[in-house]
Order: sequence, then C-alpha cells, then structure tokens
Amino acid sequence: MAGSLRYPHPHRGSAEPPEPDDLYASPPPWDIGRPQPAFLALAEAGVIQGRVLDVGCGTGEHVLMCAGLGLDATGVDLAARALGAAEEKARGQGRAARFLLWDALELADLEESFDTVLDCGLFHIFDAEDRAAYVDSLRAATRQGGRYFMLCFSDRQPGEWGRVHKLGRDAIEASFADGWRIDSIEPSTIDITTDPDGIRAWLVALTRV
Repeated sequence: MAGSLRYPHPHRGSAEPPEPDDLYASPPPWDIGRPQPAFLALAEAGVIQGRVLDVGCGTGEHVLMCAGLGLDATGVDLAARALGAAEEKARGQGRAARFLLWDALELADLEESFDTVLDCGLFHIFDAEDRAAYVDSLRAATRQGGRYFMLCFSDRQPGEWGRVHKLGRDAIEASFADGWRIDSIEPSTIDITTDPDGIRAWLVALTRV
C-alpha cells in the first residue's frame, strides 16, 4: 500500500490519542452490529450508487450493506482489528467487499475514483487543520458529480464527548465551501449501544463539483 499510517490527531498538543486498534479492544459504542438507520434509508432510496468508499469503515457494516446491493464497495480504516472483523463478516455473509488499512488523509494515494463516499463519525474527530486536509483527501477520491454522505456530531448534542468536535452548520458549510455543492444538512441521529436515544447528529449530503 502507498498510504501512510499516520493517525490523525484530533487535538494537537493534548494527550496522545488512542491507537486505532485500541478503540476496538472491546466493542466501542458506535459499533452497533448493523448499518446506521440514516445510511440504510439512503441505500433504500437508491441514492448510494456506483463505486462506494466508506471512510473510517470500522467493522464494515456500511460496506457490507452496499455489497449486498451489488455495489462495488471498499472500506478503509486504520484499525487492523476492526478490518479483520469486517473481513470475517464478509466471508460469513458471502459478500464481496474490499477492506484496506489506509489513512483517511491520504486517499489520493489510492489513485482511485469513487461515485459515492460514506462517512459515519470520522469528520468530527478532526480539528480545523486536519479537517481541511481531510476534505482535500475526499476531493481527490470523489469523481466529479459524485456524492459524499456524512453523519457527524451536532452542536445540539449535550455533554462532553472527549476528542469529538460537536459541529454547527456554519463549520460544515465552511469546510466544504470549495469544490463541493452542499445539497442538504439535516438533523439526524447516530445510534450507539450505550444510549437508546443515540447521538444528535447532522446528516450531510454533498456533490463534488
């Protein structure tokens, strides 16, 4: 592989973030064993199309959802333990899917173009500097006219959530001001295993222009 394995630092100068594999030493709250309802609804509506890339795919639920629709689906993550679980699920379900150990900030090095890019819970870990680099990385991997769908923490979510950045509409719009058309930013929910009410989120839909 060509991509670096640099772990994105959500807060430079703070305590070192956990290694990606450490996040999956036991099932994390966001690993719910099924697709997020917001993304499942997109799939059922037929708007997830073509070659699909799931960035920060974890144990692969959205990649497998897309593979089950007959789409060419790839997932990338820095957690080898999660990718191993994803590959085991794919074998068990008899689904053809590709999982790569890859840095989300280095998608250009894949030298591939995707029609649909999914992101559940990755964008909101980046600080402003890495957020800009991530958007550049996404742009390199998304074909012109391709779609990017993101679920991220909303500023409407109460409480402290560690290194996660709770984002408002303005921050999202500013991040995608160049090279993207924002199609919608809608209130949504990220399901987690530790709270039946889930996390208040934004479901963001964009088109690469």
